[in-house]
Amino acid sequence: MTTSLRRNAGRTASHGYGIAPVDRQEFIGTSVQGRALATYLRTTVRPFLGLWAHTHSLPWPTGLVDQAGRLLPPVGTTRCTPVRLDNCRAEWIHSDRPRRLGPTGRSETPRRRADRDRVILYLHGGAFVVCGLNSHRRLTSRIAHTTGADVLSVDYRMMPRNPISHAVEDGVDGYRYLLDAGYLPEQIFIAGDSAGGYLSFMVSLAITTLGLPQAAGIIALSPLTDLDPSRKMAHPNAARCPVFPAGAVPALTALADSVEARIVVEGKRGPRVCPVNADLSDMPPVLLQVGSNEMVYADSELIADRLAEAGVECRLQVWENQVHVFQAADFVPESGRAIREIAAFVDERVASAGRVSDIRPGA
Repeated sequence: MTTSLRRNAGRTASHGYGIAPVDRQEFIGTSVQGRALATYLRTTVRPFLGLWAHTHSLPWPTGLVDQAGRLLPPVGTTRCTPVRLDNCRAEWIHSDRPRRLGPTGRSETPRRRADRDRVILYLHGGAFVVCGLNSHRRLTSRIAHTTGADVLSVDYRMMPRNPISHAVEDGVDGYRYLLDAGYLPEQIFIAGDSAGGYLSFMVSLAITTLGLPQAAGIIALSPLTDLDPSRKMAHPNAARCPVFPAGAVPALTALADSVEARIVVEGKRGPRVCPVNADLSDMPPVLLQVGSNEMVYADSELIADRLAEAGVECRLQVWENQVHVFQAADFVPESGRAIREIAAFVDERVASAGRVSDIRPGA
């Protein structure tokens, strides 16, 4: 079956002032491969996550998931180089695509690694507890190959040893690393899937708080944006999602609560800030991709509305019946198309930055 695009006229935020419309795009049709993947995950991964939801306090061997990722090589001739940030590892995925032109339309002299007009800071998913550089290397290399960008993938600190705030700090360190490497803010995109989508927003909020210049855009794949499970539990997708059973969402919140309870400042636990409850007015343009039956579909709609209320440009792409982070499944045709949509978003933002630089004094 061929996937077709239906582009809605755009709706303003359902809760607010209608400052900016949500550019909602619906991708209709599900391939045989996509349906087969959903069936497989429903009968294998979903029951396993149901078991985890009831036993999440046990010492699960979560590191095995990332080690299994070593079986999936990067695509093409992309090259991977290890990097050390202040508190965690990271990895460069060097694109094998020809380097792009600078914003002036001319090939520019590289400063250290900044020899392309685009780079992606990537934060992997895994509910803040599993996955890493190995598990996501195939996906990040495909994104690098298709967008023509190098990717800095961050192996941030995870629960239960570390609170989510430490993962945000590691993402900020990755952003500083790119700035120090010579990249301009308008060349940097912050991306992530699932829990990494949560972090992509939180890192963007953090760099604003720290007075750092904002990135060119955020790319969030099936993002978690709200750790309060109530909205997701009340949504029909709580029973439809082929990956997550309903109990997994409150279990993740309970785990985060228990980890964060260990961090006390002046006798009190600090308040949790989720992207949907934050001031989003300084966010760069956002691309959201989510499957129509996903547990986190409600999160994508909610963050899109909150961005619209804040006047932030947001493109919400809803892919019919696609599973959680379907972009990682090479054999599903919709995966390749979704990554090409990511490339189109990056192209648009880089071209927009180029047009702005052309009218700057001395540009």
